[in-house]
Amino acid sequence: MTENSPDLPRECWEHIFNLLDLDHPSQLSPLSLVSKQFLHITNRLLLSLKLSDPTLLPILPRLLHRFQCLKEINLSGFDGDLNPLLHRIAISGLNLQSLDISSRQTLPVNGLRVFSSKMMNLTSLNCCRVGFLQDTDLTLIAESFPMLQELDISYPEQGSSTGSSYWKPISDSGVLSLAVNLKSLRRINLSGNDFITDMSLLHLAKNCVLLTQVVTYECEFITHNGVAELIRCPWKSSKALCVVDFSDTVVPDELLCLVAEACFPMKKIVLSNCVGYSFAGVSFLVRHYPLLEYLDLERTFFLTDNDIFELSKSLGSITYINLSYCHRLTSVTLDTLVRNCRVLNVIIMVGTNAGAEALETDVVPNLGVKILNLSQNRLMGNGVIANYVSVFPNLEMLNLSDCVNITEDGIVEVLKRCSRIRHLEISRCGLIENLLIDFELPKLEVLCARGLIIDDDGLTLIGKRCPRLQKLDVSACMEVTAKGVKEVVVYCKEIREIKLRSCTKFSYDIIPWMLLSRPSLKTIVLPSSSFLWIFPHEYHSVTRNYYWLLTHRRVPYPTSKASILSKL
Repeated sequence: MTENSPDLPRECWEHIFNLLDLDHPSQLSPLSLVSKQFLHITNRLLLSLKLSDPTLLPILPRLLHRFQCLKEINLSGFDGDLNPLLHRIAISGLNLQSLDISSRQTLPVNGLRVFSSKMMNLTSLNCCRVGFLQDTDLTLIAESFPMLQELDISYPEQGSSTGSSYWKPISDSGVLSLAVNLKSLRRINLSGNDFITDMSLLHLAKNCVLLTQVVTYECEFITHNGVAELIRCPWKSSKALCVVDFSDTVVPDELLCLVAEACFPMKKIVLSNCVGYSFAGVSFLVRHYPLLEYLDLERTFFLTDNDIFELSKSLGSITYINLSYCHRLTSVTLDTLVRNCRVLNVIIMVGTNAGAEALETDVVPNLGVKILNLSQNRLMGNGVIANYVSVFPNLEMLNLSDCVNITEDGIVEVLKRCSRIRHLEISRCGLIENLLIDFELPKLEVLCARGLIIDDDGLTLIGKRCPRLQKLDVSACMEVTAKGVKEVVVYCKEIREIKLRSCTKFSYDIIPWMLLSRPSLKTIVLPSSSFLWIFPHEYHSVTRNYYWLLTHRRVPYPTSKASILSKL
């Protein structure tokens, strides 16, 4: 290579940065300091921004000018009037696709009018928990954003009046206005709107031919008949309903059979906490959708190991399955899933009877499973869990919380066999003391170890063996002191969050040192629930300065607030 070889094109660097395994855009900050070229590239890679602090308003135009590729803005936590803020965003020249204005006392009508005149390509709007929403507001939304594909108007805050006019809750007329104007609508959340009826579903079915998802939790006047009519509607699009979620409802077998016979391109079925159906109904449903990818049967108490074996014959494409609290299921079910569902990525079996016996020795390892949640399986011991994880060599996330018969020897054996684990939860495993690890865990990023008998020596060992640790939760570990926490901060150079709630032996005096010595540290949850130190990611990544919030009740400051700020 010659000395005058040209730099890589910007597109190549963007592709390289996009391939980085980053949890949050703020991790691009170090790259932005390398050169002006890298600063320009990382600016382009920031696609979403959350604004919550009104003090940022003076510099908002500069931020929006800097991040010209923004597609999403979240204003749900903004503490102030949204109307002038929306006006500033509207004249920024951005081409936004998503806006979140949820959890507001009222809809910012004037700001939305100005915003809509500039942001013609908005496809997603979140108005969840906006107070006093009514039909006229839905008409405004429908006429202002005709290109909307996703809309959330769930759980409007209840009230009797706004000023001198009485508030009239959302009705079928408002939903009709949406359905007539939003021809591109694909997903809508109507949950918590108490006064809409089956007629709203009919309006949507007849007018929104691209609709793929309708969410109607806690809508008292929507019945099975309405859902049935929605399913029977002659859909004109090949991309019809692909998600069915009946969580927390009474679902008769007849309704499941109707969904099955509709022959939608179904990808996801959720029957969590449902009653009223039998194995015959769910079996009939699953058999009709061999390309199903997501199945949630949490708290389906009648399920047995043999039932899962029968269902698995039709689950060749399943990637996610949740069988939590199906207390009749044992290790036989896990064996069935490993053998028959070869493309599984996620297995959730919380609170079952798995763990009483090991898997068969002839099981072929399943290379696809990356997330395994076996928490609250109280029969599980060291030998069984080691046997289980041996068939998942690519496991990245493991939850064994509340598995009270597992000791530190079992966890160490698990970590030896699964070197790719990035997220480990072992909270409230009462027999676990210090993890005597004599090998490095270069992939581990998240460790939740609440309520264990870990002391400072154990924390020191964790710090030394887990150099890439980013989040550590040792809440209610009563033997943890500032000495052990200091060792974690020293050895874990990427640490971002430490939770110490109820660690009564921890001393606050070390906090300034922690903040100054480890710039990556953004969140510290202190022993008293009255303290919560927050360093919001969006502030840090955008301005490279530390902004913080201290929620304070009764307990005095551990050190001078002014002295900390002066050092920062």
